[in-house]
Amino acid sequence: MERVRRAAHAGSWYTDNPTKLGEELDGWLRASGLTKSSDIRGVIAPHAGYSYSGRAAAFAFANIDPENISRVFLLGPSHHYYTPKCALSRATVYKTPLGDLPIDLEVNEELKATGKFELMDLHVDEAEHSMEMHLPYLAKVFHGRPVKIVPILVGALNSENEAMYGRLLAKYVDDPKNFFSVSSDFCHWGSRFNYTYYDKKHGPIYKSIEALDRMGMEIIETGDADVFKRYLSEFDNTICGRHPISVFLHMLRNCSTNIKINFLRYEQSSQCKTTRDSSVSYASAAAKRKRKDTSLSLSRFLSLSSFETSASSSRAGDPRTIDSGAMVMSPLNKELVYLILQFLDEEKFKETMHKLEQECGFFFSMKYFEDEVLKGNWDEVERYLSGFTRIDDNRYSMKIFFEIRKQKYLEALDKQDRPKAVEILVKDLKVFASFNQELFKEITLLLTLGNFRENEQLSKYGDIKAGRTIMLVELKRLIESNPVFRGKLQFPSFKSGRLQTLVNQSLNWQHQYCKNNITNPDIKTLFVDHSCGQPNSGRAPSPGNNALLASLSRAGGLPALNGPLQQTPTQVSTSLAGWMSTPPSVTHPAGFIGLGASTNPAAILKRPLTPPANNPVVDYPSAGSEQVSKRARQIGISDEVNLPVNMFPATYSNQVHVQGLRPLDDFPKTVARTLNQDFTPTSIDFHPVHQTILLVGARAGAIILWEVGSAERLFIRKFKVWDLGACSMLLQNQASLLKDPSVMANRILWSPDGTLFGVAYSIHIVQIYSFHGGDDIRQHLEIDAHVGSVNDMAFSLPNKQLYIITCGDDKTIKVWDAATGAKQYTFEGHEAPVYCVCPHQKENIQFIFSTAVDGKIKAWLYDNFGSRVDYDAPGRWCTAMAYSADGSRLFSCGTSAEGESCIVEWNESEGSVKRTYQGLQKRSPGVVQFDTTRNRFIAAGDEFSVKFWDMDNVNLLTTADADGGLAACPRIRFNKEGTLLAVSASDNGIKILANAGGLQLLRSLENRSFIPESVTKPSGNLMAGVSAASGAGLTDRVPPSMAMAGMNGGARGSGAVKGTRLTDESIEKLNIWKLTEINEPAQCRSLRLPHSLRTTKISRLIYTNAGLAILALASNAIHLLWKWQRNDRNLSGKATTNVPPQMWQPPSGILMINDITDANPEEAVPCFALSKNDSYVMSASGGQISLFNMMTFKTMTIFMPPPPAATFLAFHPEDNNVIAIGMNDSTIQIYDVRVDEVKIKLKGHSERITGLAFSPALKVLVSSGADGQICVWGIDKWERQNNQFLQVPAWRPLATLSETCIQFHQDQIHFLAVHDTQIAIYEAKKLECVKQWVQRESSAPISHAAFSCDSQLVYVSFLDATICVFSAVNLRLRCRINPAAYLPENISSTEYPLVIATHPSEPNQFALGLTDGSVYVLEPLESEGKWGVPPPVENGSASNFPMTSATGPPCSDQSQR
Repeated sequence: MERVRRAAHAGSWYTDNPTKLGEELDGWLRASGLTKSSDIRGVIAPHAGYSYSGRAAAFAFANIDPENISRVFLLGPSHHYYTPKCALSRATVYKTPLGDLPIDLEVNEELKATGKFELMDLHVDEAEHSMEMHLPYLAKVFHGRPVKIVPILVGALNSENEAMYGRLLAKYVDDPKNFFSVSSDFCHWGSRFNYTYYDKKHGPIYKSIEALDRMGMEIIETGDADVFKRYLSEFDNTICGRHPISVFLHMLRNCSTNIKINFLRYEQSSQCKTTRDSSVSYASAAAKRKRKDTSLSLSRFLSLSSFETSASSSRAGDPRTIDSGAMVMSPLNKELVYLILQFLDEEKFKETMHKLEQECGFFFSMKYFEDEVLKGNWDEVERYLSGFTRIDDNRYSMKIFFEIRKQKYLEALDKQDRPKAVEILVKDLKVFASFNQELFKEITLLLTLGNFRENEQLSKYGDIKAGRTIMLVELKRLIESNPVFRGKLQFPSFKSGRLQTLVNQSLNWQHQYCKNNITNPDIKTLFVDHSCGQPNSGRAPSPGNNALLASLSRAGGLPALNGPLQQTPTQVSTSLAGWMSTPPSVTHPAGFIGLGASTNPAAILKRPLTPPANNPVVDYPSAGSEQVSKRARQIGISDEVNLPVNMFPATYSNQVHVQGLRPLDDFPKTVARTLNQDFTPTSIDFHPVHQTILLVGARAGAIILWEVGSAERLFIRKFKVWDLGACSMLLQNQASLLKDPSVMANRILWSPDGTLFGVAYSIHIVQIYSFHGGDDIRQHLEIDAHVGSVNDMAFSLPNKQLYIITCGDDKTIKVWDAATGAKQYTFEGHEAPVYCVCPHQKENIQFIFSTAVDGKIKAWLYDNFGSRVDYDAPGRWCTAMAYSADGSRLFSCGTSAEGESCIVEWNESEGSVKRTYQGLQKRSPGVVQFDTTRNRFIAAGDEFSVKFWDMDNVNLLTTADADGGLAACPRIRFNKEGTLLAVSASDNGIKILANAGGLQLLRSLENRSFIPESVTKPSGNLMAGVSAASGAGLTDRVPPSMAMAGMNGGARGSGAVKGTRLTDESIEKLNIWKLTEINEPAQCRSLRLPHSLRTTKISRLIYTNAGLAILALASNAIHLLWKWQRNDRNLSGKATTNVPPQMWQPPSGILMINDITDANPEEAVPCFALSKNDSYVMSASGGQISLFNMMTFKTMTIFMPPPPAATFLAFHPEDNNVIAIGMNDSTIQIYDVRVDEVKIKLKGHSERITGLAFSPALKVLVSSGADGQICVWGIDKWERQNNQFLQVPAWRPLATLSETCIQFHQDQIHFLAVHDTQIAIYEAKKLECVKQWVQRESSAPISHAAFSCDSQLVYVSFLDATICVFSAVNLRLRCRINPAAYLPENISSTEYPLVIATHPSEPNQFALGLTDGSVYVLEPLESEGKWGVPPPVENGSASNFPMTSATGPPCSDQSQR
């Protein structure tokens, strides 16, 4: 039966009038001026509307000679349909206004039989325009000829799949009857495309776009798919056909026909000159079969013969596929080659080293190349180059070879060796004649001159040495510009003797597992697998008898990662793979070799695949594990000195974790609170910011809000319809409804920032409330959502707009606007009631999973094209799906109708069940509920208990029965940090289980003198700025910037602190309060961060926003970065004193060093600011401002050269492209990075700027200066609203310059001002000082101070190295840390902290930067959990900032210093 794909875009993207369309195409084809060639085997052409790209596309299709072509393969990108595979059409014919094009069904079936392709529905086919825009041109060119087409929709392929499809399709390239039409536009530039890359060195924006595109085009012309992938990764150019192009490049690499791509036309839809403009680029290319050329072959025989041999062998099936002179290896092999090169260099095997460089093509030694050029060793010069590039790779390569051969030719002429000159002309230079005949003629004429310098262009040619030197400058420029050399000119930074160190480690590692291990083993024992024999025994036992070694593969002893020992996953429909992208790769610190998925067994580090019984200390990775893992060292073996070690979690799928590495007491198992209520809980959820606020949905539709810290019920409300008139369901009356025991809250859920929560009821209604703190809960929306029960709901944020997603018994999923309640989408396709919804985002693709009670799982995009996935869930009944908190791993928990439950993790790249967790009972009386925490653990309520698993281990880890009394299948929910676990009990109550951190959290609440009750109030769009949405089964975790508000009830926003109260316990403590003194190292936890760089004093210090690292800026302009790794001692991966971090550097070994002026850098004022996502740091040290990439340490740009010099930097809170820059000339410059201009200069200070802080809530910028003045500026019009001088004590003249620092309180209304004489808290709008603490004249001055992340504490450092901790509520001293508690005994008395930084989510952790260049991190003892006890509240006031006079004497606790 004929299935027709309509020309869906005819009449809109191009005319549907056949006559007009034919004339239009004829005109463009003629205007191209190109002739047809039978050597053209493929094209790359754009796919925009013909009014934009039709003319450019003609330069591709005008080359086609249709004479011998009978089949055209179309490769086009998918713009609307997500799939990680390639898809074939279900149609049998494609319609065009110029005639029909039948599909080659035989080839279609052949491709389908490989199992690598999926089939796209007709509506997906017709919605996609990328291939359709090529069809009219093909119909025109092949008019009257029996040609068939094979359309292939290319999805979002990863690198491995691009290569796989390239190999699969390569055989069709070798058939001359086949032709290939690849569809792609180039750069989509502008804010509407979310891409505004601009390199100003090229001039106007449109020139920068062209330069970027042409770089990509030149790389495509080289045929190197790997270099093209690196180009896309580095510049992220929005080439929509990147995947079809990459597949085509792999096809050409793997076929036996020699085909070269050349671009023939480049255009832009418009010329962008400002950031408000936008454009799309169009490029057309022809892929031409290269015929053998005698002169070219002769030249290659002389200079590139070894390369051609290698290239031929690669095309014959050699796995070391060579393209542009470089073999393709796994990352592990590449790193090993680097280590070998380093070893050869250190051992002076220079010839072998350079031979290996040439053969592998990984590193081009510019120094060796220069030496050979200056010596005139031309054969070696070309031989070395041949390992990296060929003459015809690109114009840069051609110019390199031409310059070398031209120099060789001129030297022969200069020596009057005419026979040699003729030989060079004929054998080496004639190859260039086909590219520039006139130039070749001119070179030939030089033979007729007595002295070639008679030629005007060569008149200034000096002697041979000068000629080589001048040529070398040009060669270096060409090599550095040549894309095939990108990433090959800089050798990685390794410690000296690195390979020998690794060999020694491996030697000792192999022997440490031997039962009778020997000391100083012979190096020869590395050559074979072995066991050390008994002392004095004649021989070692056979490896086959050794439990450790017997499991290794006999073929080299090293099974491949995806070899036969891998677990076979439970097969589910591969359509699931369409919704899973490859998990993000782990970034390794310099010095470590990562495991690559190499097919070469020798590329994989030896490791046991079964756990040896005699070594319980080490976890072993499973063969099927996708996580990169590092082997834990056996206890007693010391680490290499100064070697940064990154201990990743290593697991073995059938091994229970030992307590030494997985402390079981880290799980919340202690019953800390019992909450009693009158209704059976049906759904529970912790607040995403306030970690002790618990929301409960129950039977009879009741909702209850608890503060678990005080076990206080803040709010209870029974179900009530808000608007009966708008209700579609016939309800008798409210009273009868309230008495109906079947009404219950099926799902209760907080929005991502906790300003809203929703309740899905069992009677078709969803109610949305807004939360304003305490018991202030207000009605927001009531939605008549479904016919019958609403079974689940979730929040999502596609395009930063908050949506509510619901599902119900009417078999539908619906999406609602969270601000207005307007319905946005309805998804239909399930054949049974929908049980669960799980929204998520992967690589900018936003989608929704849904499960139904018949066990079907479907997936939906936010469009109206129906479900993209349809397959069965394990258990085939009620299944809930949820992602881990970081969004990288997908889990589901389901219960069958027979009561059999299972929890599984899905393989995101394969679309199959990765692992099934063991330990659930066979017959559950109800549906098992589950939750995950810390991206590491899973918990489920089953058999009247809570069961725990490690995500990487299928075996049950531990259980908790909460002292009995739990429900048979209890509801469970972790708080954000996983320190508390709420579990439903059988008596309608809820038990709060806690670990040590949870108990500490609850104790800290007990010790509070007040409990603020404000949260961020909903803004206009309710969720502006939140970057993650809640998913079904899990509430997404909020960013650390939001988590700062978690401890005291406050949050960033416009809400002020209000409504306070004292607890009885805190009142009692007021009477016995005593200052906490810390005098010894044993009284606190401190850690000196390791580093080996030579630095001077630490001038600036900051934690990253995620709390995983610390960045310092030294006074000599060098940046230092320390990162904590997630491991068994530090499950969260956050900064801690328990585990030392690594001083991090990228593999390149470069440092982030600021530009400095000619003046002494010690006299400059360093400053920096970190972007919100921790990706970039902007920094200055008296010179130009630099923007660094935090991952690569590369300098992205520099700007604003002094004078004046920058002294303080602050990113605009709503626009990272706008920066406030304080200058040493007392001005503040508001700078826009996008247009590289200063928008306005703010003048109001008389001395240099020392502090800047934004308040988004008040829309103000507060500045401080060395003149002791504070100014408030409105950020809408940038006008000064207020100014005030600090109230300094009489003994300190104001004229004395001093740095004044400022930092906003988390309420964004008050700020902390720090001067060397005082700390003070101001109300920002009125600039009224509400609290002040002044230092005595005789005491050491203040060096710095900062709020804790929750703004409850103020940390203050002094010039005598003392640290004081104040309560922010009243600026009363609560704890003093003396220098002896954290500094070594022999440290100079002149060393003291210059700067304090506080952790973004741990209020009791802070870091110090000292004058000796060291950095310390301090925390209280775990048993204490906090720095001292809060001091009494003055005058009985419980207010955060009572409006009292700031001019009185210093606080009374001052005398205690």
